[in-house]
Amino acid sequence: MTTMTPAPAVQTKPGTDPLQLIDVDHVRFHVGNAKQAAFFYAHCFGFQIDQVCDLTTGSRDTAIYLLTQGNIRFLLTSALSAEHPAALEVAMYGDGVKDVAFTVFDAEKAFERAIKNGAVAAPGGEPRTVKDAHGSITTATIRTYGKTVHSFISRTGAYDLTKVKQGALFAPRFKKMETGAGSAVLTINDYNRKNPCGLKYVDHLVGNVEMGKMNYWVKFYEDVLEFTMFKHFDDKDIATEYSALMSKVMASGNNLIKMPINEPAEGKKKSQVQEYLDWHTNTPGVQHLALRTDDELHSIAALRARGVDFLTLPDAYYDKVWARVNKMLTDHGHQAVKEDHQKVRDLGILVDADDEGYLLQLFTKPLQDRPTLFFEIICRRGSQSFGKGNFKALFEALELEQERRGNL
Repeated sequence: MTTMTPAPAVQTKPGTDPLQLIDVDHVRFHVGNAKQAAFFYAHCFGFQIDQVCDLTTGSRDTAIYLLTQGNIRFLLTSALSAEHPAALEVAMYGDGVKDVAFTVFDAEKAFERAIKNGAVAAPGGEPRTVKDAHGSITTATIRTYGKTVHSFISRTGAYDLTKVKQGALFAPRFKKMETGAGSAVLTINDYNRKNPCGLKYVDHLVGNVEMGKMNYWVKFYEDVLEFTMFKHFDDKDIATEYSALMSKVMASGNNLIKMPINEPAEGKKKSQVQEYLDWHTNTPGVQHLALRTDDELHSIAALRARGVDFLTLPDAYYDKVWARVNKMLTDHGHQAVKEDHQKVRDLGILVDADDEGYLLQLFTKPLQDRPTLFFEIICRRGSQSFGKGNFKALFEALELEQERRGNL
């Protein structure tokens, strides 16, 4: 998983560390039909369908749609031929995350440092620069767990990330979506501007790996990207009567980016991590993205109104949660949860607290027919944890869904 602190201002002066990560530049998805997927994410989650790179702009092998909301940038990529790697991956794994890309000051130097640290270049991942009269983008890509990769991105001129955040073109060959009168894109973008969902940026992004491989990938992030362990949860923390998993959260040196890594643990039945692997061709990959909001109640209400399906919690959860959460807050000198308790219950939101404050969170059901990728919507009121107190209730809700699918 990748966790982000509040979206930073892009730094203008490079440090001496080539692996200093500035931001999550974008998250790239491989999808079967980028145009249709763009309208799904726009309609259900309130994204702007901002730019496109396709046959009309000179791209002969892929169609790419840029979706934006707050400091979130999704690239939805579809192959234009059966031989393209994106087509092969979608056939094997379904729609899902391919690349978690980081903005750096110098992509070539970041790549060289990562390779020196033991990284393996992704196919075609050696540093390459695309430029035009307006500026340039240098990209270099390394492999991580399963089919997932990390790209290092450095930008100049009109393609500087600060300018992209202000609405500039994302890269050469991209163009703004056509939004003439009667355009479907104009209609949905205008609706989303007037009815925002309030999603701000990627809070974290979770990877699922095979049993026994969590520590291998922890060492990878320590050695290659020079991350450190932020938190560790074992099968005593994340377990129900039937299933369990273990998780370690890796963080970049400035704690800007956090990436939890999950592996299944032994249980009476199948954990949700193992279900993911079963339906992902037994290949590790990104299980979910957590998207940060400043107002959980507003965001969840808006998303539910748009038809987003969320996990359902038993009513008994709310019979105990407030005493547990408010005691934790009081014991550490924090104010009680300020959100309306009845609205939290009505919207089915989970609440948890630690010594730094509290958080509110809720998880969607899988975003496509395979039970793989889903989103988490999270609001932090001081807490930098991941809802440890909710693990049992969450996993029981997940198990109910697994049982409905015949996968428990």
